[in-house]
Amino acid sequence: MFIQTESTPNPATLKFLPGQTVLEMGTADFPSADAAVKSPLATRIYAVEGVTGVFFGTDFVTVTKADSVDWDHIKPALLGAIMEHFQSGQPVMDDGHAPASGHADHDGEDGVVVGQIKELLDSRVRPAVAQDGGDITFHGFDRGVVYLHMQGACAGCPSSTLTLKMGIENLLRHYIP
Repeated sequence: MFIQTESTPNPATLKFLPGQTVLEMGTADFPSADAAVKSPLATRIYAVEGVTGVFFGTDFVTVTKADSVDWDHIKPALLGAIMEHFQSGQPVMDDGHAPASGHADHDGEDGVVVGQIKELLDSRVRPAVAQDGGDITFHGFDRGVVYLHMQGACAGCPSSTLTLKMGIENLLRHYIP
């Protein structure tokens, strides 16, 4: 098994590509070791000293490290943990723990606008953000303000503000009146 790695715009996060499906659909975010108990793979990754976040996409694993740890020191252990997991035949997620589908539900009079926002996020934003090892999902809409949730490499990334302000905000203003 050959696992590729890619850097992300977030220097504290690295994207691992195991060359096979990680999740059939959706994403899974594990912001702490306690949250990782529902995933044997995330639990293995958190066993590596210095890991502060784990995120799964359909074909990638994103790992965030503590600032005090250097990638040169933990990358070999992370590669080993990911490889061991996929060779073990264990599932990525335990039974009964489905990955997140993404967007929050929204009830109310703004249903048409919210549907347009979710469609734009799914078709134009999320695929681009997944290339960087993260995900952005709809969290809410109130009085013309869109609330989004950033995960994986996007959470805490220095360029996430720029992505939100210049990219997503401009896209939504262009397509939604």
